[in-house]
Amino acid sequence: MDFDLTEEQKMLQSSLRDFAEKEIAPAASSIDKKGEFPAAEIKKMADFGLFGLTIPEKYGGSGKGLVELCLAIEELAYASAAVDNYLRVSLSLAIVPIMQSGTEAQKKKYLPPHASGEQMACFALTESGAGSDPSGMETTAARKKDGYVINGSKLFISIGEHAGIAVVFATVDKSLKGRGITAFVVDKNTPGLSVGKREDKMGMRGFISTELTFEDCFVPVENRLGEEGQGLKIALEALDVSRVTVGAEAVGISRAAYEAALKYAKERRQFGQPISNFQAIQWMLADMATQIDAARLLTFRAARLHDTDRPFIKEAAMAKVFASEASGFVTSKALQIHGGYGYTKDYPLERYFRDAKVTEIYEGTSEIMRMVIARSLLRES
Repeated sequence: MDFDLTEEQKMLQSSLRDFAEKEIAPAASSIDKKGEFPAAEIKKMADFGLFGLTIPEKYGGSGKGLVELCLAIEELAYASAAVDNYLRVSLSLAIVPIMQSGTEAQKKKYLPPHASGEQMACFALTESGAGSDPSGMETTAARKKDGYVINGSKLFISIGEHAGIAVVFATVDKSLKGRGITAFVVDKNTPGLSVGKREDKMGMRGFISTELTFEDCFVPVENRLGEEGQGLKIALEALDVSRVTVGAEAVGISRAAYEAALKYAKERRQFGQPISNFQAIQWMLADMATQIDAARLLTFRAARLHDTDRPFIKEAAMAKVFASEASGFVTSKALQIHGGYGYTKDYPLERYFRDAKVTEIYEGTSEIMRMVIARSLLRES
């Protein structure tokens, strides 16, 4: 498999790197400290055309592939993982069900506003008792003659407070478990939909997550995605795509931590010489660089498989579990190289360290990823 970027992709990567360094990175520390919605940075990403990157041109997007989206996510995560997630979750997770399972009318209605950056989307799947096992969800969708009435609540919904639409998963029949789950597009101003408390998170503090509550929330039948009972399949297909972008995000965080550690190791002097002269530091840097390269290669392999319409589920899980755990390793070693300074808020290492951890948790924990990989291996044997 050819891992070289095309000239067009290299130009995109270069422009993305310049954009992220100039427009996103300067605000990263402030966004983290305040834990506020980065409205100005979101507007800049919208003006740059990022929210339409993978949306087909006929709906106002650029029609690029998952490789290009991963390039964007890595560069944005390098600058600020909290900011990158508004693009990553909205475009590679929430909008995917509409792109893959939506009717032509649904695509014409919802894709152009997203492509222009007018509105983001959120993905409402997780519940307090249904995280890794969505088949246990309690949110219901009771059929009426011309639509559905949704009741229940969703937890840890990223962008839930600021999204214009929510892709919501609810069961039409609890006794059917996963086979009863059905997907809907719910407009934010729909009566009965309300936003609950914000989560006070350890990391990704500028990436707002909230609870969503549905109380007799009526959704017309034309807002259903696919058929009844197809919701779990629709959700998993979207998660397969988004897991590749989590890999890219983890690579971006890792790269930021590694480059900071490399620079510091060359400047920091102990025992009359730069600490980069010490073998212990050199070995840390070597391991960090190797982990980052391996994570990036796994991520872009999965993205290329997706873009060439080949099976990529196992590879997506491999990319996510390896890249996310590598990010934990790299940020920890980078903090260690900084010593006591790394443990202070004067340096960005503690932010990288906090942001990296959640990549091992959301959109499929490392344990779930290993289950996905193992099942694929057993089927192939």
